[in-house]
Amino acid sequence: MLNLLNNLKFLFDKRFSQGESLPDTPLCVMDDKVFKKMLASNTEDSRIALRCLLSACTRREVTAVKVLNSELLPLYLGGKSSVLDVRVTFNDGEAANLEMQMDKSNDDLKKRAVHYSTALQYSQAGKGSRYKDIKRTYQIFFVNQVLFNENGKLPQRFGYREETEHTLLTDSVEIIFYELPKLEQRVNEYFSGKTGVQSLSNEEKWCIFFKYHHEDQAKPLIEELCKKEEGIMHARKQVEKLPRSYLRFMTVEMDKYRAHIDRIYEEKALYDEGHAEGCVKTEEKWQGVIADYKTELADKDAEIADHKAEIADKDAEIARLQAALNTK
Repeated sequence: MLNLLNNLKFLFDKRFSQGESLPDTPLCVMDDKVFKKMLASNTEDSRIALRCLLSACTRREVTAVKVLNSELLPLYLGGKSSVLDVRVTFNDGEAANLEMQMDKSNDDLKKRAVHYSTALQYSQAGKGSRYKDIKRTYQIFFVNQVLFNENGKLPQRFGYREETEHTLLTDSVEIIFYELPKLEQRVNEYFSGKTGVQSLSNEEKWCIFFKYHHEDQAKPLIEELCKKEEGIMHARKQVEKLPRSYLRFMTVEMDKYRAHIDRIYEEKALYDEGHAEGCVKTEEKWQGVIADYKTELADKDAEIADHKAEIADKDAEIARLQAALNTK
């Protein structure tokens, strides 16, 4: 696997050194890695974009935002952990998670949203804290598919309400879905001259930016959105700081994965060496320690297997992009 990555990297470096450039096409913001780098980077453009997007989604002023560790640990040993896209706190401690789902999922995205929303709630409750001190949470999903066919509404907002009278139980949880394909009619109306960007809500403007940023035919609309909306302008600036070629971007990401895998192999080698030496010198005295080492080694093996699976997915993506490049 690592040899394959080295060969691909050599091929790309050779083509660049010979002056051959890859297509300079805009990155797709719906790619979750681009989405994260756009909103969660330590830059002024990223911070302004994130604050403006949150203001649009929550329909309230957001003055300060802090990006948090994206991993939510399980409540119990063996429980399911979650790695979120962009997890933040803002204003007076309220929390939000912004997720981008570009491809259709074979899982239940509605239940996934509920799970993430619950995790945002319980992550606030420390020992001795009071339930009334738990801050409001927003689970925000941008999906490139239609989940609610019964209407063309965008967004779809959900909370806890009574079944028939719809009395609000609490405003501490809000789950919001933005189904990006529902913007197609609005975009068509813009290009046919029926409407302008002034007729779009802030949420619709952001969703159009996410959906159509990388498409050439939508360039005039994207340019106007950037002129009209400060947050979208800064979002595009942040995206443009990333390598403009998606293939080059994937290569950079692969380098990071390869370096991470190398570190894991080095750590495992040290564990193996230490484990062998310990077995010879202190086998009887340290049986408990040896058992712990074996457990830790098994965890390392599992981590390596997980990263190999991720690299296999990226290999497939690079192969597809390389094939597309060769046809031009």
